[in-house]
Amino acid sequence: MNRTVKYHVQAYNSAHDSENKIHDDAVAGRFGFTGGLVPGVDVYAYMTHPAVAHWGRVWLERGTAACRFAKPVYDGDAVAVAAHETPTGLDLIAESRDIACATGEAALPAAAPAIEAFAAPPRPPAPDARPPADEVSLAPGTLLGMRPLAFTSDFAAAYLHDVRETAPIYAAEGLAHPGMILRTCNWALSHNVVLGPWMHVGSTVRHLGLARVGAEITVRARVSANYARKGHRFVELAALVLADTDRPIARIDHVAIYRPRQLG
Repeated sequence: MNRTVKYHVQAYNSAHDSENKIHDDAVAGRFGFTGGLVPGVDVYAYMTHPAVAHWGRVWLERGTAACRFAKPVYDGDAVAVAAHETPTGLDLIAESRDIACATGEAALPAAAPAIEAFAAPPRPPAPDARPPADEVSLAPGTLLGMRPLAFTSDFAAAYLHDVRETAPIYAAEGLAHPGMILRTCNWALSHNVVLGPWMHVGSTVRHLGLARVGAEITVRARVSANYARKGHRFVELAALVLADTDRPIARIDHVAIYRPRQLG
């Protein structure tokens, strides 16, 4: 019989001091929000908890997930992630203030897929040499990388604290959290172009392997689309996340509004 379980977490805005000022209370207010937004990649991190509780480590090795963000989550909000069992996996809804803020799915495919080849991107420019994010710097086909992340035990512990993760598997086995793996797509953008306030819209993720403390994490991303819709400017990325230079750990499609429509 299908059942629904809920995971409860108090949201934390881990990006108060980020270069992305959509996480700043005053700037977010200009776009109609009542405070700085909790990062979408952190809301996704909350949504992965039921998948790990349901399938365990094997989901981190080869599971899939999707997330779509509809409404903001704010610092200090109580968030309830409902996971409903279906014949194909889990349907996920993250609710805050009695509003469905994000939806998604998680599954555990029987077999790993063939992995497409991703060209190595150029090294990201120095922070003060980045071009502005626009239709040229984020043209379809543009290759984007990130400055390599040394996934240390200190970084891992700080990340688990920021996303309020309570599952013991990450600390016990020194595993990278799927929310952190998804964050590499944000870094593929922010390490290469200067962005104004911007928002993560949604992602699809297929895990391909585990990353553990001591690994170096990188990403090979390619701009797959850049378009306008309802006054916003969107960018879509196709990305392959790697551990230790060449071992694939995730294949991700990532969507963001890099130039949001302002009110008034």
